[in-house]
Amino acid sequence: MKSSVSKSIRGSIPAMDKIKDFLKAIEEQFGKFDKALANTLMKKLSSMKFDHSKVVREHIMEMRDIAAKLDSFLLHFVLNSLPLEFGPFKIFYNTHKDN
Repeated sequence: MKSSVSKSIRGSIPAMDKIKDFLKAIEEQFGKFDKALANTLMKKLSSMKFDHSKVVREHIMEMRDIAAKLDSFLLHFVLNSLPLEFGPFKIFYNTHKDN
């Protein structure tokens, strides 16, 4: 299972014998960061106002990019809400979502 996880993630998680413990460690390590980043993006998106400092197109594209990042966080939160027995599904999704 470890071979299907990104090397950058593997390096930050201690070695574990049980899959449940490994998945829990990943969630604990990265869940807080994702929530903080999602909160920051949400605040930025909700406070953005067009101020004529750039053209309207650039303003719209910036808001669209932030919204797209939030969409991926929403899916991540949904996956993290699943109980531990869905761990193999989460790993499969995360390793195959870009294909």
